[in-house]
Amino acid sequence: MGAFLGVNIDHVATVRQARYAKNASSINVEPDPVEAALAAERGGAIGITAHLRQDRRHVVDRDIFRLKEAIVTKLNLEMGNSPEIVAIALKVLPADVCLVPESREEVTTEGGLDCVTHRTTLEPTLKAMRDAGIRVSLFIDPEPDQIAAAVALGAPVVELHTGAYAEASGAAREAELVRLIEAARLATDAGIQVNAGHGLNYTNVGPILTLPQLVELNIGHSIVARALFVGLEQATREMVECLRF
Repeated sequence: MGAFLGVNIDHVATVRQARYAKNASSINVEPDPVEAALAAERGGAIGITAHLRQDRRHVVDRDIFRLKEAIVTKLNLEMGNSPEIVAIALKVLPADVCLVPESREEVTTEGGLDCVTHRTTLEPTLKAMRDAGIRVSLFIDPEPDQIAAAVALGAPVVELHTGAYAEASGAAREAELVRLIEAARLATDAGIQVNAGHGLNYTNVGPILTLPQLVELNIGHSIVARALFVGLEQATREMVECLRF
């Protein structure tokens, strides 16, 4: 029982943008998401996740190219299925991309990608990524129809959206955990790797480790929040300890 940790550094970029939104590509701004990524790697992260949004509200293009060059683990590029961002991904060539829904009104990703409704628009993107040697993960709600759509699309990985679990309590949380476990079982039975993430922190992550054949958890906000007090390397190390096999 356990999982590997990918650290999402978006919120480091959010702090930078609070002051330097108009010149985020300058070399003299701080904090630097690349330095954060290197600290997370030293703390035991097996990958770095960054979401390049269409509105560039936190991570910007230069960050993605610099991350690809600087990190020694792997880059997981979160992205919406837009032609502009797809083209950037095919230039950067990250190890992984995670396709997520994207709304300009949301503060952070609020739900899973609807692979049933958007299957025809997702198919060419998955093919392009596959042809470029990029592994694709689909960020989906833990629903049987979404797992079936991921199978039909030939996705090698799904990342199960844990937001409903993280926001619930008591019996409702237990029900969400069961839903996640059942979705993970469906995915693994179909030969798809299971990752998970969203809203996970040091206190609620333990039960998620019961998901069958869980491989990776991608966690950002909680680690960056903890880093304010202990530093990002130590905050990452503490989360790695929570996920130990």
